[in-house]
Amino acid sequence: MKLYTSAIFASLLLLSCQKSFLEVIPIGSVNETTLATKQGVDGLLVGAYSLLDGFGTGGGDIYGSRMVHATIPSDDAHTGTIPNGILAQMEGYTFDATSYPFDNRWRMLYSAVQRANDALRVLSQAKDLTVDEANQAEAEARFLRGFYHMEAAMMWKNVPYLDETITYNNKNYNVSNTEPVWPKIEDDFNFAAGNLSATNSQVGRVNSWAAKAFLAKAYMFQHKFTEAKPLLKDIIDNGRTTNGLKYALNAKYYDNFYSGAKHGPEAVFAVQMSVLDGTTNGANGNYTDGYGGPFNSPTTGGFGWLQPSFDLANAYQTDPVTGLPLIGTYQNTPIVTDQGLASSDPFTPHSGTLDARLDWCIGRRGIPYLDWGYHPGQAWVRQQFSGGPYTGIKHIATKARAATDRQNIATNNPYNLIRFADVLLWAAEVEVEIGSLELAEDYVNMIRARAANPDGFVKKYIDDDPAKGFSNIPAANYFVGLYSGQFAIQGKDFAREAVRFERRLELALEHHRLFDLRRYDNGSGYMATIMNNYLTFEKNVPGYNNAYMSDGHFTQGKNEVYPIPQIQIDRSMSGGAATLKQNDKY
Repeated sequence: MKLYTSAIFASLLLLSCQKSFLEVIPIGSVNETTLATKQGVDGLLVGAYSLLDGFGTGGGDIYGSRMVHATIPSDDAHTGTIPNGILAQMEGYTFDATSYPFDNRWRMLYSAVQRANDALRVLSQAKDLTVDEANQAEAEARFLRGFYHMEAAMMWKNVPYLDETITYNNKNYNVSNTEPVWPKIEDDFNFAAGNLSATNSQVGRVNSWAAKAFLAKAYMFQHKFTEAKPLLKDIIDNGRTTNGLKYALNAKYYDNFYSGAKHGPEAVFAVQMSVLDGTTNGANGNYTDGYGGPFNSPTTGGFGWLQPSFDLANAYQTDPVTGLPLIGTYQNTPIVTDQGLASSDPFTPHSGTLDARLDWCIGRRGIPYLDWGYHPGQAWVRQQFSGGPYTGIKHIATKARAATDRQNIATNNPYNLIRFADVLLWAAEVEVEIGSLELAEDYVNMIRARAANPDGFVKKYIDDDPAKGFSNIPAANYFVGLYSGQFAIQGKDFAREAVRFERRLELALEHHRLFDLRRYDNGSGYMATIMNNYLTFEKNVPGYNNAYMSDGHFTQGKNEVYPIPQIQIDRSMSGGAATLKQNDKY
């Protein structure tokens, strides 16, 4: 008996010296070993895809969203929240490195990077995938990793790049942000473009053409026009959606934001949304844009945190003779608004000529707000005194489809990360810089021709009754003209501004504007001029109480990028020094 006991003890002693003896995997646990299958890899990929909407992980909330970081601080919108809140600081450029929206965005993006890297780590251990399946999975994971890193680079410029070898266990997670990140982003997109399938039965997954479009975007942010040009031409000539449709503009502008027309030919890559799927409060839906809908209204029950600016609305004026935009002069003839008026006060909407896209982008008094009725003005505006008279409208569910398309303030309207109009306007930029001004004008006219189509105008209701549907009568004095040789006649500088202006009109409130301004700047001071002109203009709108913007000023050489979150710098301490370096002047 004693001998038997001693033998057992000796065996345990021997085993206790082996690390593997202590690594007992609990039954039912989830770890790299149990996930190292085709199904496990796909589950990890789905988890990485799920953060494309900005929700679902640490920092993944409204404060870490594109709306807060790309639109409210731009010249496209105000915040409708309290005048002394954090979003007012974002708008007035009075934030600093301790402002928590930056840490929220940082944590969300790098959590997403880790999810993509988790898929790559597990993929290397999985044995039940074919070579093609493994290449496809790696390409999807690397695309997502490249995308999330690009979002970070657009925010902060100087960011660390984390690949699948960076882990807590390896103790190598203090990665510097002083090394160039764009070449590594390009590598991820190049691999994805070369290995992804051109189509997929699941339309929410990325395809090879979308990867090429994001590679083109990476080139555009680096001003690599020579590299972008052939890629963009290939996408325009041959590109197809994940469900096999040849890339093209949707026939009607609003089809890009209406759930009944999703998965159309313009969707280069769209974030798929889901509501009424068993999650709480529509957690898988387009939640961010619900915050930008009308406040205290039947349309969303939303919070009205995003309110389009006076400047943006005024930009949609057109020349009454040519129908062309009033580039450089639109602030001289402001659109008539109901600023300061109660909904019960009489008001007549602006009668001048307007770009038809205005009323698909901005909800304004006296104009049909989808099929919900005429916008009543102040009754649907959260903070008219500080946010202005306008409300958001893109991504709002229609009344006819609200029962299936909306849960809480979230909708199942997809969000286009890139749509074909993006591609055309990038191609126009490239042609202005290194190609043909005539071709640049042709690309812009493709965009404007759709806007000019009366079939796509907002229409009045039959007998002014939303329940009766829409008439054939335009809701405002819409007149959109095409360019006819002005690019070549007036030259490169004019053409460049025309393309940039068109991009603002076309993509307004889709969370691109601030990053476009950064891309245009390239050290020239362009962004500071635009933003300070905007801040000055908005402060002086009659009847507009903008005290929270009174200290607002865009500092050239500083505000072109955001501050690295101070808490992340503090956490990067290694050997008594911070691994992360703060951006200049913060």
